[in-house]
Amino acid sequence: MEKPCFLLSFCCFLLFFLGCLSCPEHQKQALLQFKSSILAIVPSLNSFNSGLQSWISSSDCCRWDRVICNDSPNSTSSRVVTDLYLRNLFGDLSPQPWVESTMLAPLFHIRTLERLDISENNIQGDIPGIGFANLSSSLVTLVMDETNFSGCLPPQLFHLPLLRFLYLDGNSLSGPLPVEIGNLTSLEWLSLSGNHLSGSIPPQLFHLPFLRYLYLDDNSFNSGEVRLDDDEEIGNLTTIMLDLSLSRNKFSDAMLLSVLCLKGLYLLDLRYNDLSMEIPSEIGNLLPNIYFLALSGNRLTGGIPPSMQKLNNLEGLYLQNNLLTGEIPSWLLDFKGLRSLYVGGNRLIYNNSVKRAQNTNLFGLSLKSCGLFGEVPKWISTQTGLYFLDLSKNKLQGAFPQWFFEMSSLTILILSENEFTGSLPLDLFSRLNVLEVLALSRNNFSGELPKDMGVSSSLKILTLSENKFCGLVPQSLMHCVQLQLLDLSRNTFFGPFPVFYPEVQQELAYIDFSYNDFSGQIPTTFPSETRFLALAGNKLFGGLPPFNLTNLSNLEHLELQDNNFTGELPDFLSQISTLQVLNLQNNHFQGLIPKSICNLSNLQILDVSNNNLTGEIPKDFCNLVGMMNEPPNSPPPNRYTFPIYHGSRWSNIENQLSLRELIVNWKKSNQGISINKLNMYTLLDLSNNQLFGQIPASLGALKALKLLNISYNKLSGKIPTSFGDLENIETIDLSHNNLSGLIPSTLTKLQQLTVLDLSNNRLTGRIPDSGQMGTMFLDPNYFANNSGLCGFQIRLPCPEDEDDGLLPPPPPTNTHEPWFLWEGVWIGYPIGLLFVIKIMFCVGYFTLSPPSID
Repeated sequence: MEKPCFLLSFCCFLLFFLGCLSCPEHQKQALLQFKSSILAIVPSLNSFNSGLQSWISSSDCCRWDRVICNDSPNSTSSRVVTDLYLRNLFGDLSPQPWVESTMLAPLFHIRTLERLDISENNIQGDIPGIGFANLSSSLVTLVMDETNFSGCLPPQLFHLPLLRFLYLDGNSLSGPLPVEIGNLTSLEWLSLSGNHLSGSIPPQLFHLPFLRYLYLDDNSFNSGEVRLDDDEEIGNLTTIMLDLSLSRNKFSDAMLLSVLCLKGLYLLDLRYNDLSMEIPSEIGNLLPNIYFLALSGNRLTGGIPPSMQKLNNLEGLYLQNNLLTGEIPSWLLDFKGLRSLYVGGNRLIYNNSVKRAQNTNLFGLSLKSCGLFGEVPKWISTQTGLYFLDLSKNKLQGAFPQWFFEMSSLTILILSENEFTGSLPLDLFSRLNVLEVLALSRNNFSGELPKDMGVSSSLKILTLSENKFCGLVPQSLMHCVQLQLLDLSRNTFFGPFPVFYPEVQQELAYIDFSYNDFSGQIPTTFPSETRFLALAGNKLFGGLPPFNLTNLSNLEHLELQDNNFTGELPDFLSQISTLQVLNLQNNHFQGLIPKSICNLSNLQILDVSNNNLTGEIPKDFCNLVGMMNEPPNSPPPNRYTFPIYHGSRWSNIENQLSLRELIVNWKKSNQGISINKLNMYTLLDLSNNQLFGQIPASLGALKALKLLNISYNKLSGKIPTSFGDLENIETIDLSHNNLSGLIPSTLTKLQQLTVLDLSNNRLTGRIPDSGQMGTMFLDPNYFANNSGLCGFQIRLPCPEDEDDGLLPPPPPTNTHEPWFLWEGVWIGYPIGLLFVIKIMFCVGYFTLSPPSID
C-alpha cells in the first residue's frame, strides 16, 4: 500500500508544481483576447500556419508557438511570458489585411515582456505610446520594422530605461526625432531607416553612453547645428560607436566633418546627401578602423586623399556618382582586404598603364566613365570572384571578352556605352548561368542573338538597345522566368514579335522593342505585370485590337508611335486606369477622340499628333486628374538595387541603367525626356489632325500642364480666357487654325510661359504687353499672318496709340534701313564739303596769289 500512496503523492505534487510553472492566467487571457481580435478580421487565420493555432485556452501559454516564458524574477515557483514573436502574422496572404493599432492593447497588460516583435504586419494608425509606457520596467528589445505605423514618434516610447534595441525601419513615421531620445540610457541599437522623419538630430542622441549602432537612412534629416567634435559632450561615443548609417537624407558638409571624431567607427554611410566639399584630407588618419566607407551620390569634389592609403581594414569603398577629379590611385588596387571598389560616375581618370593588381579578391567593381580605352584591362580578368562589374561609358573596344566565363559568380555585368564590336558568344548564357543583369546597350555589337538565351534561369535585366543586332528574336528568350526588364530597342530585328507567355513571365514589367523592323500586328498577349510597353518605330499595321491590354492592371506607359496603325482610337484604352503615358503620334488613326479617354485619371502625357483625327476636342478633358495635379514620384524602371552585407546587417546598393528617352515636340523642336524624369512633365499634344470646333474652356483646368499643342487643326472661335489658369504651362502652340477675337489678357499671369505661338489665325486687337507677356522674348513670327493684330511685339502701332498721340517704341533696324542711310551719305557729303570750303574762305584760311607781272 505504500507504493500507491507514494505515487499518488508524487502525482499530486507534480500537478501542483507544473501548475505553478505555467504562465499566469491574466497573461494567457491577454494573448487569447489579442488572437480573438485578429480572427475577427481574418477568420481563416487558423487554417494556415500562422503560429496561432496552438493558442487555445486549455493549454499552457508557455507552450504556445511564438511565445517564450522564463522564470519570474519575483518568484522561483512560477513562469511569466517574456518574449512574443508576432512577425508576419498573415504570411503570404494576399492582399495583406490591415489591423488597427488599438488591437495591440491586450499585449500591454503583459508587463513582464522583455522582447516584442510585431514587424512585417500592416498596422494602421499611430504607435500606441501610452501602451508601451506599461512596459517600462521590463522591455529590452522592441522590433516594429515594416509595420506601416504613421504619425509622430510618441514621447512615451523614450521612457523605457531598459531598452537596448529599437527597430522602427520601413514605416511612415514623420516629424522630428524627440529630444526625449536622451532618456534611453541603455540603448545600443537604434534603427529608424525608411521613414519620413525630418529636422536636425537632437544632441541628446549623441550623449547616450552605450550607443553603438545608429541607422537613420532614407529620411529627411538635416545637419542643423550638429557638432560632435567636443569630447566632453559625447563622452566615450568616440570609441564605442561602430556603425553610423545616414544615407538618403539632407545632411551637409557639417555632418561629414563632425563624424570624423568618431575614431572607433567601422561603418560610415553618407550616400545621397548634400555633401559638396572635398573629401577631408585627414580622413585616413582620423578613421583608422573604418572598413565600410560610402559617400556616393553627393557632389564631392577634389581627388581621393592620399591619407586613405592608411585604411588597412578597408573592405568597401563607395565613391561613385560625385564630382571627383584626378587620377584613380593605383594603390587602391593593392588593398588586399578590399572587396568592393565603386569609383565610377565621377570625373576620375583611370591610369591605363596599370597592368596588374595585388588584390585579386574584388567582389564589386565600378569604373564607369573613368576614361578607359582600348581592350578591357587584363588585371580585371584575375578578379574571378566578381559579383558586380560596371565598365560603362568608356571607350573600350574589341570583342566580348572570353575570360568573363571564368567568373563563375558574375551576376551583374554592365558594359553599356562603349565601342565593343562583334557578335555575342553562342554559349554566353549557358556559361554565365548566374547572370541577373546584362547591359550591353549603345555599343557596336552585331549579328544574331544566341538561340539558347532561355537557359538563363536567373536573368532579370537585359538591355541590348542601340547596337546592330539583327535577325529574329529567339523564342527561347520568352522562357526566362525571372525576366523583369527587356530592352531590345534601336536595332534591326525583324519578323513577327516573339510570343510572350504570361504564365511564365510573371515578373516582366518593362518591354521595349521600339525602332526595329518588326512587322505585322500587335501580339495578343503580354505578361500581366507589364508597366512599360514600347513598340514604337516599327512597321506594325492594322487597328488596335483589345488583345490583353485591358488586363494589364499595372500598365503605366504605352508607346505605339511611328507605326502604320489605322482605324479609330478604341474605347478600351479608357479601361487601362493606371496609364500615365500614351503616345500614338505619327500613325493613321482617324475618327473622333473618344470621350472615354478622359476617364484616364492618371494620364500625364497624351500625344496623338500627326494622325487624321476629326471632330471636336472633348470637353471632358477636365477629368484628367493627372494633368491637373503635380504627378507623384514613382520609381523609374531602370533603377535597381542589389544587396551587400557589411558586418552587422544587409544594405542595398543602387544602380541605374541608361534607357531610351521619350521623344516629344517640346518648345518647337523634338527633344528627349529621360525615363527618370517623366513624372516632371505633363503635356497634351493634339496637333496635325483635322479637329474642328471651339477650344473647350475646360482645358484651362489642366493646371499641371507644361505643354499644350493643338496647332495645325481647323479650330475656330476665341482663345479661352481660362488658359490664364494654366499656372505651370511653358509652351502653348495654337498656330495654323482659324481662331479669331482678342488674345486674352489672362495669359499675362502665366509666369512659366516661354513659347506662345499664335501664328496663322484670324486674331485681332492689341497683343497683351503686361506681366509675363511683357518680359519674355516673343518671336514676331509667333504672331505672323494675323492681319488684325497690333502691338510693339510686331512693331505695329494700334489705332488707339495714334489717336492718343502715343507712338510705339522706335523699331529696331530692319532690312530697308541700310538703303536710307547710304542715300543720306551720298546727298550730305557734297553739300557738307561745299559748306566747309565756304567757311574756310570767310575766315581767310585760303588766300589767292596776286597775278604775276611779266
